[in-house]
Amino acid sequence: MGDKAHAHPGAAGGAPAADRPSAVRNVVLVGPSGSGKTTLVEALALTAGAVNRAGRVEDGATVSDYDEIEQRRRRSVQLSLVPVAWDGCKINLLDTPGYADFVGELRAGLRAADAALFVVSAAQEAQSVAATTRAAWEECALVGMPRAIVVTHLDTARTSFDDMIRICAENFGDDDPDAVLPLYLPVLGAEGADGHAPLTGLTGLLSRRILDHSSGERTELPPAPEQEEPLRAARNRLIEGIIAESEDESLMDRYLGGEDIDVATLIADLERAVARGSFHPVLTAAPAAEGARQGIGTDELLELITRGFPTPLERTPPVVTTPSGKPRPAPVCDPEGPLVAEVVKTSSDPYVGRVSTVRVFSGTLRPDDSVHLCGHGLDATGHAPRPCHEAEIRVGALTSPFGRRQNALDRCIAGDLVCVARLGEAETGDTLSAAGDPVLIEPWSTPDPLLPLAVRAHGKADEDKLSQGLARLVAEDPTLRLEQNPDTGQVVLWCLGEAHQEVALERLRSRYGVQVDAEPHRVPLRETFAGRAAGRGRHVKQSGGHGQFAICEIEVEPLPPGSGIEFVDKVVGGAVPRQFIPSVEKGIRAQAAKGLAAGRPLVDVRVTLLDGKAHSVDSSDAAFQTAGALALREAAAESRIQLLEPVCEVNVVVPDDYVGPVMSDLSGRRGRVVGTEQSAGGRTLVRAEVPEIEVGRYAVDLRSLSHGTGRFDRTYARHEAMPPQIADRVRAEPANGSPGA
Repeated sequence: MGDKAHAHPGAAGGAPAADRPSAVRNVVLVGPSGSGKTTLVEALALTAGAVNRAGRVEDGATVSDYDEIEQRRRRSVQLSLVPVAWDGCKINLLDTPGYADFVGELRAGLRAADAALFVVSAAQEAQSVAATTRAAWEECALVGMPRAIVVTHLDTARTSFDDMIRICAENFGDDDPDAVLPLYLPVLGAEGADGHAPLTGLTGLLSRRILDHSSGERTELPPAPEQEEPLRAARNRLIEGIIAESEDESLMDRYLGGEDIDVATLIADLERAVARGSFHPVLTAAPAAEGARQGIGTDELLELITRGFPTPLERTPPVVTTPSGKPRPAPVCDPEGPLVAEVVKTSSDPYVGRVSTVRVFSGTLRPDDSVHLCGHGLDATGHAPRPCHEAEIRVGALTSPFGRRQNALDRCIAGDLVCVARLGEAETGDTLSAAGDPVLIEPWSTPDPLLPLAVRAHGKADEDKLSQGLARLVAEDPTLRLEQNPDTGQVVLWCLGEAHQEVALERLRSRYGVQVDAEPHRVPLRETFAGRAAGRGRHVKQSGGHGQFAICEIEVEPLPPGSGIEFVDKVVGGAVPRQFIPSVEKGIRAQAAKGLAAGRPLVDVRVTLLDGKAHSVDSSDAAFQTAGALALREAAAESRIQLLEPVCEVNVVVPDDYVGPVMSDLSGRRGRVVGTEQSAGGRTLVRAEVPEIEVGRYAVDLRSLSHGTGRFDRTYARHEAMPPQIADRVRAEPANGSPGA
């Protein structure tokens, strides 16, 4: 690493196969949308000999196999696996979406990988390190995952590599900016009229050689005299950073004493520091120019991955239990061990159906194996996990993706990734284990979807397919949550953002042939009496034969919140026969469920039956039910009916700089801030109570307000009286069109 002239690629053409865990590298690419992750993956595949020209595999299909909406929107919205071979290793490149709405795909990529490449764009400057990227960096730091940084788009006008190094050190340096240092300096060509200066090569700081690509081929040159001084300063800083991370405590004394440390020793220490996650090299990359065999910096990146990134043998295994929750020993990355694998992604193929991307942690997975499938779903909050499911299933065909092709494999060993077709009803996050020894892997965390999308079938033909389509959609994407709201009768998809909503609707249409219409999300409002009221229900009809006769008198009084409906019988003297008193209660409760003033369920009242009249022939159960309902409606006409709205407890965590704007925004939503407290990392927790109607789009608005740095959660607290001016507006609308989230 650093002074190697050229690494020989693996076998060109066809997806590689791994025969031992030490020959596997699982690398996830992380970065904001537009940073160039997918272009970088294609450039790495070109350099590794997996493609014959940039972006094209040998059969003419593109490397990245994205669905229709991705191609139309020109941004990736799902995790993509691209395996390549290099220097005797199989490298599984995991390309993740950069947009915040698809952070669930990013979390899946982090689970499947053993190291991470963070891609930042010089064209985006300070904005190139998005909040989701910093959050992913912190997650990697918590588990000690090795990380390197790749700077792209240095050929953009008015960009500065020095500025990008400073930005990377500020965002990724943690407490030690000297742990984020470049291994190479970019060499830029002459600036054109448009202000662009093309990237023509790299200067290796350890090798002190220029890797020149200006001719279309990679050649080595000595540095020019004017390059010597910046090269020397950057090289000295890099050497000091490497020595500071060295396990050889005498190395620093020898260096400070003037000894010229051997490059091989520096490279070995660098590789060890990168592998244990304490040093984060910065590299530069650019795609291949027209007619060039490879991109700039791609050889160096592949070399870093194979020599500096850890093998699956060095990964800390996930926690496993029995399906009942009893602890089990951690899986060992041994192809001969018991099978422990996890579904990290589920997708649908129009020809083969459901396809599962599986990471094998222990054992070997083979076609036609009988395995135990167990899943508890993924749940970020821990409050409402999906139902646990178990089944004995047979493994289908194993394949390795290669663009739009799937190359058949005869096995997948521990540490590797594979695609499995028709894996029963497997969902993302499910565990595969030996049929006689079932285990369950602890789920990775996913954000709680907090943006609602109410949907209904577009036509009669879509109604039959809607439930199945939604179920498949949620099985593929654990950051979607499906709710059948019993209060409003709506089918609600909870998403992470507007783009997430759009993709969900498009997938329902294109993948499952279900046309749906979005409708306003309704919150469950309630009604109650503001004060005491009396009502008389008189249902008397005579139309030949048996008539209908029932009269009842009631009194209604409000109760404390959460009391529901209480029915009290105070009839004396048999004015209402005993057999009809339950009929009166049934009629009252039925009318309460329908609502009174605004068609919302009535709650928190005591209804007392005081008196009534009956007829020996014409009274009946149905008559007294009707009379009870009429009495409640008359009482409502004589009293003021109060609308109640749900109030949420909202906890917002934002950097200290955004506390003021967040509190002002919450106040503008009729919220009450009930407290603040300091959180880790220069953040503040703001606790507030806000009407649910006002936080329907808060997932989108908070992201805009805090520039993507804030997060929040919400839980139902109680129903409270709605302000009169808002209640009047709701009463003027139909019950199925009230304001909602």
